[in-house]
Amino acid sequence: MVKAIVGANWGDEGKGKITDMLAEESDIIVRFQGGSNAGHTIINDYGKFALHLLPSGVFYNHTTSVIGNGVALNIPYLFNEVKSLTDKGVPTPKILVSDRAQILMPYHVDFDAYEEERLGGKSFGSTKSGIAPFYSDKYAKIGFQVSELFDETSLREKVERVVAYKNILLEHLYHKPLLNADEIFNLMLEYREMVKPYVADVSKYLHEAIKEGKNILLEGQLGALKDTDHGIYPMVTSSSTLAAYGAIGAGIPAAEIKDVVTVVKAYSSAVGAGAFVSEIFGDEADELRRRGGDGGEFGATTGRPRRMGWFDAVATRYGCRMQGATEVALTVLDVLGYLDEIPMCVGYEIDGKVTKDFPTTYQLEKAKPVLKTMPGWKCDIRGIKNYEDLPENCRKYIETIEEEIGVPITMVSNGPKRHEIIYRNR
Repeated sequence: MVKAIVGANWGDEGKGKITDMLAEESDIIVRFQGGSNAGHTIINDYGKFALHLLPSGVFYNHTTSVIGNGVALNIPYLFNEVKSLTDKGVPTPKILVSDRAQILMPYHVDFDAYEEERLGGKSFGSTKSGIAPFYSDKYAKIGFQVSELFDETSLREKVERVVAYKNILLEHLYHKPLLNADEIFNLMLEYREMVKPYVADVSKYLHEAIKEGKNILLEGQLGALKDTDHGIYPMVTSSSTLAAYGAIGAGIPAAEIKDVVTVVKAYSSAVGAGAFVSEIFGDEADELRRRGGDGGEFGATTGRPRRMGWFDAVATRYGCRMQGATEVALTVLDVLGYLDEIPMCVGYEIDGKVTKDFPTTYQLEKAKPVLKTMPGWKCDIRGIKNYEDLPENCRKYIETIEEEIGVPITMVSNGPKRHEIIYRNR
């Protein structure tokens, strides 16, 4: 069975923990898009980790971790990440890399930084990990597939052609040092030796695994509101964050995805620029940021303070719809135990009219939150295993979210560790 684990919002919903937890009963975990520009934080028996490229189920001996064709593959980063695990006593993971994955090059990182510098105050708040230039090259057909590393003659010709194109931009647009084709070619040969033992026809491998009845998890990066097409464009990532793309980014038929676990945060947070209707500021935001996540709400990749907000039912209902959510995992609920009252955004006021539909960006920029205030539960809920044992006001908060988003909440996370979870209605 194939199950996708994706985010409903801006990312940072806690997908890493849910993947790590569900991987216990899985055989294969596939990263299907994105790159090292965002991280999944995981706390388990080995310690605390922030994974960026490796799938979050990499901690089990029985699993195979797959880098799908939709991923921006930073080869040295991947192997440094593996080393960071083994250095902490994690068994060396079994890894497969799709022969159709494309390679994120150092010049992609440089171009990302150059463009943000050029844009100045109108920049996108990029993590400067090279993601936008990478996907631009992929769709302009001047990227490099892993498979191309194994034909030196064709590789050399393409490197020279791509470097000539890049150098025009470097000289005349960015006024930066030029690329050297020999250096790029030799670097790619080094990458070939690094990745060679792991390269596989991943689509065929997954096809056979599905026939054998294996349990497969597809892990997405970021959330629905950062999707290139359906997010808060242009303040989005450069790949599709939707479960539907999981089939493309892994190389399997769409109909094989039978369950879409959509991860939803009990409040809102976001890294980077863009419309964020339920955002809060000042001391109120600082307090939630300090208490949030597993040690404060700061980006797993950049360390930047996350923007904070109350739960946004409008955005989350839309995110669940776009993901095709079949069930929801609600995370970081335990964080809210300090509040006397908990606001929830249940509508947007735009030009004097209230809507519950998530609009396109130009309208979103004008939206004001319509808030509903609920009583808090004023206690620590960590350690509770049964839903019925949660305080009444806590259960009401969960059930109100469920009613607003229209998708059953089957898991409630009440702590950052792997097994701090309450199963409900499963």
